Amino acid sequence: MTEVLLTEVVLRDGLQDEPITVPAHEKVRLARGLVDAGVRSLEVGSFVSARRVPQMADTGEVLKTLLDAPAVLHTLVFTERGARQAIEAGARSVRLVVSASDGHSVANAGVPTDAALERLAGCAALLTEAGVAIEASVATAFVCPFDGDTDPDRTADVAARLGKLGARVVHLADTIGAARPGQLRATVAAVRDELPDVPLGLHLHNTYGRAAANAWEGLSLGIRRFDSALGGLGGCPFAPGASGNVATDDLVDFFHHEGIATGIDVDKLAELRDQVGLAVGHRLDSALAAIPAVPATLR
Repeated sequence: MTEVLLTEVVLRDGLQDEPITVPAHEKVRLARGLVDAGVRSLEVGSFVSARRVPQMADTGEVLKTLLDAPAVLHTLVFTERGARQAIEAGARSVRLVVSASDGHSVANAGVPTDAALERLAGCAALLTEAGVAIEASVATAFVCPFDGDTDPDRTADVAARLGKLGARVVHLADTIGAARPGQLRATVAAVRDELPDVPLGLHLHNTYGRAAANAWEGLSLGIRRFDSALGGLGGCPFAPGASGNVATDDLVDFFHHEGIATGIDVDKLAELRDQVGLAVGHRLDSALAAIPAVPATLR
């Protein structure tokens, strides 16, 4: 049976664009519930400016509290300061993030892509010296809200430079959910030409309802790592039009119907989805959230 690894990003990508800040103890409670539901890989926050993203100011506290959890815990890092904070908090796996497009890089990181990559080189050196595993995410890998479609060769070049920094996995992010399956196919092919031995993952948004199609295309291309957020929560505060992530509950349900194993209990996800909705103060947008009760025969 085909098996995939889902990384739950609701505590980071899901909460970073919310108008309220969920307390650290509530994040920890939700994280433990997700692990109990079978989640084996979990983003718990990002070490970024508390002024720009106040929702992530407690990432160090959350990470330290969860270090005993039987799951891989990831945090995002953009700067050497963030790398040092991650190391101090006991991080064992960090994702370096850079945008393939200059427009989004300036909005998100404050500098164009080349400068952001130079900055990440210092981060990678610190993390490697500390024995922290490095993964990487390429934002706007397919489409940028400022610059339009991203050339596959551009994304491949950025991914290759991240590989040289020591990234053991490279995730390609459809930041605003505008990618099409054919576009995804071309970009994955270009990246694999540059990084034939590095596993790839997909970070999908469902803005235009294409996430399931893109996930299926990714599967057909041999990709077995996907990011998702419970209930479809989230977006990027620095990318206009970046609505919710592909919903973990919907993606798990979709994969299970196709005979693809995730190791995640969709019924437990439903209970946690309601708790996340209460924490942020509004209903979540996954397809399953709109159905009062899914008959067992349809699960």
